[in-house]
Amino acid sequence: MKIVIKLAILTVNIFIATDAFGEEVTTKPIKIEKRNNYNFFGFSQIGVKIGDGATKDNQNGDYKFEADRIRLGWKYFSGPLAGKVFLDFAKDGTDKHGIGVPDMIKDAFISYKIDNSAVIKVGVIKTPVGMGFTIPGWNLDVIKRGFDKKLAFERSFGLMLSGRAIGGSGKVNGLEMGHERPLYGLGYDIMVSGQSGRSGAVTNSHPGDDNVYMGRIMYDIGEKLHLETSYGVSKSAGGIDTNPKIKGNQGTEDYKAFNIGIDSHFNRSNLKAEYFNVKNIKGDSSWTMATLALTGTYYFTNTVEGAVKHIIGSEKQHGVDSDISNTYIGFNYYINPKNNKMDRLSKRARNEHRIQVNYVLANGNTDSFKGVGGAFKDDTLLFQYQFKF
Repeated sequence: MKIVIKLAILTVNIFIATDAFGEEVTTKPIKIEKRNNYNFFGFSQIGVKIGDGATKDNQNGDYKFEADRIRLGWKYFSGPLAGKVFLDFAKDGTDKHGIGVPDMIKDAFISYKIDNSAVIKVGVIKTPVGMGFTIPGWNLDVIKRGFDKKLAFERSFGLMLSGRAIGGSGKVNGLEMGHERPLYGLGYDIMVSGQSGRSGAVTNSHPGDDNVYMGRIMYDIGEKLHLETSYGVSKSAGGIDTNPKIKGNQGTEDYKAFNIGIDSHFNRSNLKAEYFNVKNIKGDSSWTMATLALTGTYYFTNTVEGAVKHIIGSEKQHGVDSDISNTYIGFNYYINPKNNKMDRLSKRARNEHRIQVNYVLANGNTDSFKGVGGAFKDDTLLFQYQFKF
């Protein structure tokens, strides 16, 4: 029986290798077009706060160890289609902020690219109000975004129409949510979503309660200049139920935010400026705020970068005026960087292993300034290690 099987296998091989006339057949490999592309990525940021601003007033700790972000995600491309899912395991697994998905889901959307001037996205997306907010968390100049970040609409569940490099040039892959790459030309975002409950300026949000309407326009001249301005309205920012027994209900006015930002990069240095002007915080018609953030970085060597960020905020609530400022002074140390290039795009690849050290100076009316979160009211020392792949 074994002999018969061996003869059968030999016969099949002969037929495969020769044609009917006994001549040798040469076969060409079948070329399979690669249509789908997947990219798996992630990063973690582990840090410690030291000083009076490290913990809350009712806590005794002098040090607070924390994980700002522990994220894993993947991107998918197939022709004009693209998708992204991004999870943060440092966030809650429930929908505390009422946008329709758990807080740990940072991005979860699909897009269809018609051309550079028209990309349709639907899902959980970074909203287009606030330049600094749309900069990735692993690419920040200092450890914390700052208290102005809480004024942005954060991420929300909705539909967006976008365009980039209109009348200019540059790579557009359909997943853009800000100014990730240096481009040339005009850009825009138009978005409608459910309530922006993850914003610090919106409360009592639930899926279906109301909607948010946002728009942004931008202009880019490569890495030398990025200029954008945006505006958005989150309806019923204090919640649609006016029952005063509801915890945190402030009012039913619409939260309105205006933002303008500038980003300019020159070889080893980078400068940013960003301005927010908002009103009707948490639906309260007597609560307004304006902020200005100025940021500068400079590479002293290929591995050591100095960084300074100064944020000032002016708040008015029920006739009481309060001002506060946070100044971050520190440096970034890049461990075994992937390259020694200093352009803005290459710099993004240098963040795989990074140590950041910041000292935050808090000044102003720190006792009366209420804010919506993120402000240091005492001087604090910050350390952070970042691992990214």
